[in-house]
Amino acid sequence: MYGERIKEIRENAQMTQAQMALVLGTNQQSISRYEKEQIEPNIEMIVRICKKFDVTADYLLGLSEY
Repeated sequence: MYGERIKEIRENAQMTQAQMALVLGTNQQSISRYEKEQIEPNIEMIVRICKKFDVTADYLLGLSEY
């Protein structure tokens, strides 16, 4: 679920994976792997995504629809 949400957040912000990676202080490969759910973002990255893109952790993790 988190992979779909990260991709949705990125696309809603009209960003490429590389642009999102730059904003979050990571690399494009990590964003790609998060979206494919090959790796899980750590707590620090979840917090960064939530703060930078104004979403809740519950939403990001699929626990709520908003």
